[in-house]
Amino acid sequence: MPNYRSEDIRNIALVGQAGGGKTTLVEALLHKGGAIATVGTVEKGNTVCDYETQEQQLQHTLDVSFASVDHQGRHINLVDTPGFPDFIGRSISALPAVETAAVTIDAQLGIDHMTQRMMELAGDRGLCRAILVNKIDADGVDLQALLGHIRDAFGTECLPLNLPANGGQSVVDCFFRPSGGDTDFSSVEEAHTQIVDQVVEVDEELMEIYLEQGEELSPEQLHDPFEKALRQGHLIPVCFVSAQSGAGLEQLLEVLTRLMPNPAEGNPPPFLKGEGADATAVEVVPDPKKHVVAHVFKVSFDPFAGKLGIFRVHQGTVTPNTQLYIGDGRKPFKVGHLFKLQGKEHREINVGVPGDICAVSKVDDLHFDAVLHDSHDEDYYHLQSMICPAPMFGLAVEIKRRGDEKKLSDALHKLDEEDPCLVVEHNAVANETVVRGLGDLHLRVILEKIKERFNVDVDTRPPSIAYRETIRSNAEGHHRHKKQTGGAGQFGEVFLRVQPVEGTGFEFENKVVGGAIPSQFIPAVEKGVRQTMQEGAIAGYPMQGIKVSVYDGKHHPVDSKEVAFVAAGKKAFMDAVSKAGPVVMEPVVNIEINVPSSAMGDITGDLSGKRGRVNGTTALPNNRISIEGQVPLSELGNYQSKLKSITGGEGSYTIDFSHYDPVPPRVQQELAAAFKPRDEED
Repeated sequence: MPNYRSEDIRNIALVGQAGGGKTTLVEALLHKGGAIATVGTVEKGNTVCDYETQEQQLQHTLDVSFASVDHQGRHINLVDTPGFPDFIGRSISALPAVETAAVTIDAQLGIDHMTQRMMELAGDRGLCRAILVNKIDADGVDLQALLGHIRDAFGTECLPLNLPANGGQSVVDCFFRPSGGDTDFSSVEEAHTQIVDQVVEVDEELMEIYLEQGEELSPEQLHDPFEKALRQGHLIPVCFVSAQSGAGLEQLLEVLTRLMPNPAEGNPPPFLKGEGADATAVEVVPDPKKHVVAHVFKVSFDPFAGKLGIFRVHQGTVTPNTQLYIGDGRKPFKVGHLFKLQGKEHREINVGVPGDICAVSKVDDLHFDAVLHDSHDEDYYHLQSMICPAPMFGLAVEIKRRGDEKKLSDALHKLDEEDPCLVVEHNAVANETVVRGLGDLHLRVILEKIKERFNVDVDTRPPSIAYRETIRSNAEGHHRHKKQTGGAGQFGEVFLRVQPVEGTGFEFENKVVGGAIPSQFIPAVEKGVRQTMQEGAIAGYPMQGIKVSVYDGKHHPVDSKEVAFVAAGKKAFMDAVSKAGPVVMEPVVNIEINVPSSAMGDITGDLSGKRGRVNGTTALPNNRISIEGQVPLSELGNYQSKLKSITGGEGSYTIDFSHYDPVPPRVQQELAAAFKPRDEED
């Protein structure tokens, strides 16, 4: 049995920029709390959390990993997340598992785009947030200025719980011990007063005691309003620390154990029952006696344990032999072995209490974002999803060795299950398998896994662009399908209208009256339309944003059959589309480029040459600039090399899908000329 209860648990996700020292900080906290005997380093590749070969080679975290430490009667689950923007989807997927997001900032690098994104995402999720300023003892850092930048970027509610001293060699607590000592800037008394003033604003009764009676408030009196301020985002604590030297580690552990929320003190998880507009919020509470409700936020494939589902227990108690349903599934599975993860170690436990993070293995039906429960009362429960960036970088992959088709398919299936921002798709028109991710590094890591983990060699090339087709005006179409082959013939006649609609969907409406087309043949007409929608009408790309209304037709009592109305529906739809201003659409992406300020002119000029536009710029620390804009995806082939050439290797960029726009007329003519529609028999 664990020696802790739900109220003893603290779930902390360390998120933020690459190079901020999150993995080193986890390692230092584990050692300080006695969970490990010696401190590993990223450079030596022997940390608890970075245990994958790729991580050790790159010396950067590439996936979410887990560790825990017991301190002063509290059980702290630490979730280490990647800092590269290419792996932000994996970081996002971990947020529903915790109450607190600890955004880690490198004191030398300052605030970057990833820091801002994770602060926003954690706030949108309703998580309590803390900011950890790491590497405070590094040369040339200006911590007072950095604190000012933090408050400018994230609000005046960002207040220090401790302050650096002795040039960043030590840290002085400002909350629990308000008398304090000398600090590098400000003072303990001033910082303490700022925190108390901020906290009592959420508790009128306590504010009255504090202001009118002039009483000094104890940490115990401040605890509940402190938690409320965290939940409301009215307070974002800032903690100074150096994972390398150990400065501030003791103070940080005290903050995590005494001030960060337990599972009952954080904002309740946003569970819903039902789908779409019919979904209603449901209450899930960390009560060990209620029905089990747990959420799978990560799936991985371990070479020894097989498929591993990592989940957060939100309600009820999970033990070996517990029968759990997956989503609205009718058939339960039995928990065989229940694990706690400590890096690559799987430590078997005999109970998972509400609020804890556990894992089960060898359950094939488990999938990312699944809800596990032990009663049909919780059928159709799901957790409000985190929105991950759309994977726009793509590579077409094909095997080098004949006979590896099945191995490649299995590899892609498993990697797709593991990664919420990896998409594997098959383009039937181009007959290619495309792997899409969030960036060049993301796909490079995936390709290395295919080779190293699954022993499959692949060739890659740029994929076909995911063009789409649509129409710009209303039109009508007609076709009579008549075929006589010497016995029973085929006959079907269809009249229909098409019109453009907003969005990327498809609508089909039956407006036939009087039985001109018998009701049993209407689905055949729709089938024919949908086939053409998928195959494309002018350039061979899927169609979208179209409403089709069938309003008339004819049938024959003997010769009419489904195949006839499928053919008539296809040709009538093609006839209408040809009159409706058909157009090929191309994906346009939002692009954010981080470069030295001196390269701004070259970058903006290059974007203009790619039919792109610049929407704005943001000055960043260290004489760098962020350029935001939009550009057609087709123009970004090999852009990483171009950016490297312009900036001398000092530039980076991220993209995400924005919308579809019509291609230039010349491009449409080329695409249409290359299209060879499949022959259809009349």
